[in-house]
Amino acid sequence: MVVIDLKFLRENPDAVRTSQRTRGEDPGLVDALLEADASRRAAILAGDTLRAEQKAFGKKVGQASPEERPALLAGSKELAQKVKDAEVAQHEAQAKLDEAHRAISNIVQDGAPAGGEDDFITLETVGEIPTFDFEPKDHLELGESLGLIDMERGAKVSGSRFYFLTGFGAMLQLGMLQLAAQKAMANGFTMMIPPVLVRSEIMQGTGFLGQHADEVYHLADDDLYLVGTSEVPLAGYHSGEILDLADGPKRYAGWSSCFRREAGSYGKDTRGIIRVHQFDKVEMFTYCKPEDADAEHQRLLAWERDMLDAMGLPYRVIDVAGGDLGSSAARKFDCEAWVPTQQAYRELTSTSNCTTYQARRLHVRYRDENGKPQTAATLNGTLATTRWLVAILENHQQADGSVRVPDALVPFVGREVLTAP
Repeated sequence: MVVIDLKFLRENPDAVRTSQRTRGEDPGLVDALLEADASRRAAILAGDTLRAEQKAFGKKVGQASPEERPALLAGSKELAQKVKDAEVAQHEAQAKLDEAHRAISNIVQDGAPAGGEDDFITLETVGEIPTFDFEPKDHLELGESLGLIDMERGAKVSGSRFYFLTGFGAMLQLGMLQLAAQKAMANGFTMMIPPVLVRSEIMQGTGFLGQHADEVYHLADDDLYLVGTSEVPLAGYHSGEILDLADGPKRYAGWSSCFRREAGSYGKDTRGIIRVHQFDKVEMFTYCKPEDADAEHQRLLAWERDMLDAMGLPYRVIDVAGGDLGSSAARKFDCEAWVPTQQAYRELTSTSNCTTYQARRLHVRYRDENGKPQTAATLNGTLATTRWLVAILENHQQADGSVRVPDALVPFVGREVLTAP
């Protein structure tokens, strides 16, 4: 399975080493991959040479006299064994190359900050942080008092980090996702409700079975995976195909339930619906030519910001550091909304430019102006998700414990203010 472009690696090994350092990953993996690549190519050459020799030897046997033939046949048998051994060596070299190849994440774009989770760069801050002349409640207290969220019965039915959205809580989420769907279609996206169970090669192809494999739910009896984002089935939608991108990018918006094990997050964000095992989301996904990917990335970010503006939320836009990128992302911008009771910004959207990383693994191509197949680029971005309810409830709460519904959602929710039942 190919991942990053080996031709680029051979010609620009220092660029890949720099990317590894930006991610906080081992640059020595580049040398291991170069060595595995050289060994694989040497094994192929050795095998091809022996097969050519075997073919020529076969003609010699056919032309030999009866007296010469026994000795030549013995030599032919020995050569056939060498060819078999060479094929075994070639398969082993390919397996080692594949392993070394998968160990290297996508190449981080120039300009992305180095470092980890806290080393992002703030690009812009939007809106005013609200001030209250009363003690603000957190989203769970608001959700329970207004009959919007039921965590207790969610835990009773399914365990910790599960919940029910009830009454107008359900309507608030449905309205938000419906508005996102309408905005997506107005901007040229094809709406999709994709499968939420995918085959291993699709999950692997998007890069989610590497360092984040422990986040994914696996149904062992069927060898199927529950998706953590509709990015996964949308990336697989055109796997093995050659796309027509002559008229511009192909854009899809997937509405799905998403599932994450949240492994390693025990004790973190256990209150409310910030970090849960199941949530709903509208996700944008784009296939485009690699040279169009940066501009498309900015468009995805702009559509995310338009949706956040419609919710009336204060937020900031950050350029995520290399060490906090997923393995498939070359660049990622997050929008983080202000959460008053935490006195902090929390992630609501992410948009990632995955360049050719996913499409190379999933064999998604397009034809260039000369008709030659080339590897496409893929990008993704969140347009709305359950976590947004946290910021909506907390930022729009009022002194009497009610919550104002954002104007854009009133037609979907049917109320301007949410009050206790």
